[in-house]
Amino acid sequence: MSKFEHPDDGPVFSSPAFDQHEQMIFCADAKSGLRAIIAIHSTRLGPALGGCRMWPYENETDAITDVLRLSRAMSYKNALAQLSTGGGKSVIIGDPVRDKSEALFQAFGRFVESLAGRYIVAEDVGTTVRDMNQIRSQTSHVMGFSAQQGSSGDPSPVTAYGVFCGLKAAVEFRLGRNDLTGLRVAVQGIGNVGYQLCKYLHEAGAKLIVSDIQRQATARAEADFGAEHAAGADIYDQDVDVFSPCALGAELNHRTIPLLKAPIVAGAANNQLERPEDGADLAARGILYAPDYVINAGGVINLSYERDSGYDRAQAMKHTARIYDMAMKIFGRAEQERRPTSDIADDMAEELLTATG
Repeated sequence: MSKFEHPDDGPVFSSPAFDQHEQMIFCADAKSGLRAIIAIHSTRLGPALGGCRMWPYENETDAITDVLRLSRAMSYKNALAQLSTGGGKSVIIGDPVRDKSEALFQAFGRFVESLAGRYIVAEDVGTTVRDMNQIRSQTSHVMGFSAQQGSSGDPSPVTAYGVFCGLKAAVEFRLGRNDLTGLRVAVQGIGNVGYQLCKYLHEAGAKLIVSDIQRQATARAEADFGAEHAAGADIYDQDVDVFSPCALGAELNHRTIPLLKAPIVAGAANNQLERPEDGADLAARGILYAPDYVINAGGVINLSYERDSGYDRAQAMKHTARIYDMAMKIFGRAEQERRPTSDIADDMAEELLTATG
């Protein structure tokens, strides 16, 4: 096992995504093939808590950009969720279908252990409860492992519930209705969180249009929820009330925003805005954007309750429901100050972090 300070072709300090991050760790293990990066953005509120993403990045620079952006968003997410944890994230460079092994996750667990609790890992895109179990064999600084081992298990249903609460707040604020019956929602990405969100929306009476790169995922939503299917980029210009991005980030950009017909964007994906200016572009078009790290905080809220003695799911869900109130506060302040909701959320998070700095 080895550490290296900086890859030859990956900018860190000069990256637009660098935001005074406290620490970055580049991890390599020749025996297992592990190539990973851990980014700690802030520990002002407590140890950095954030998931481990496994993805086949085209190059190291893309991986660095992603982990920098994701870790910063975790600091903001945890601050606005009123948690006593800071923000961090990790990425493993590799195909989550072909490249996983027990040795790889054990090697990663040893790197997490070397940080002595400054970073707490959990699952994210491309990683599972089983992967967390393997990491846990090497470190105690992990959450979201199997319920049989004393954890709360998969946090996806709670993440989806938080997004559902934030979406309801946006619908009430923008459309003036608190009943979702007949509401048309386009959901992009039907993974664990996207599927659970569809379930909440379906039970509330909403009509769904779904899209995913995996056709079997949309077929499942069609069968279970009577959803319609939209192929690829067709999901953006659907005549719907809400566009809900629940896949990967940067889906809101100069190419896709002009296509949107929905007056609301509220989804689970991290880092939905490709550039900070995209928040202003949404606002200029009269689209109410529910900042992603505000409404997708349910999973990390749920995990935070594992840190206390005796996990209580009811209390975790009650805390997650407060996402509705935070979203309404952000929407109201944005309207009063005539500024994008994304900027307001960033300011509110920075105010909380500065107050504890």
